[in-house]
Amino acid sequence: MSVRYVESCRLPTQWGVFDMHGFEDPETGKEHVALTLGDVANGEPVLARLHSECLTGDGLFSLRCDCGEQLHAALMAIATEGRGALLYLRQEGRGIGLINKIKAYRLQDDGADTVEANEALGFGADLRDYSICRPMLEHLGIERLRLMTNNPRKVQALEELGFAVLERLPLETPHNPHNQKYLATKAGKLGHLMG
Repeated sequence: MSVRYVESCRLPTQWGVFDMHGFEDPETGKEHVALTLGDVANGEPVLARLHSECLTGDGLFSLRCDCGEQLHAALMAIATEGRGALLYLRQEGRGIGLINKIKAYRLQDDGADTVEANEALGFGADLRDYSICRPMLEHLGIERLRLMTNNPRKVQALEELGFAVLERLPLETPHNPHNQKYLATKAGKLGHLMG
């Protein structure tokens, strides 16, 4: 994997002042960041989240998904603990990109679920590649994690990359009328563990 570290800076947020580390992938042109708080390289297990970009949820406050709420909950949990890492991965729409995500949303408006919509557009249900996390975690000195996720695929991917996931911590957010079908599809078709 060609992801490489570029630079770090301080990032004040409503939850605390994080260190933001920038990485880039010359092969894809994508840029990824890691937010860390405290000493994450001291060998102790690190409270962590792998969060794939979701402009609609993270930045535009969409109620169609739970992404923005999960991002906020993870940053709050890290701040409360005083130590942890969040990897923000540029894999919009489970890897299909923003414009294709808009097309998938249109299909969902007509009754498709999120998996059916991606497949109707010629994509797999989930195209995210977690191998990009290896150089990021290695740069940060993180080897053992307590992972905040409902997605067992993230746990498996990290373990296959040689990292120890000592604990999976559920990251539940409130349901609303706009994301009920989405959350049911994540559990029923994508194997997410809700609880």
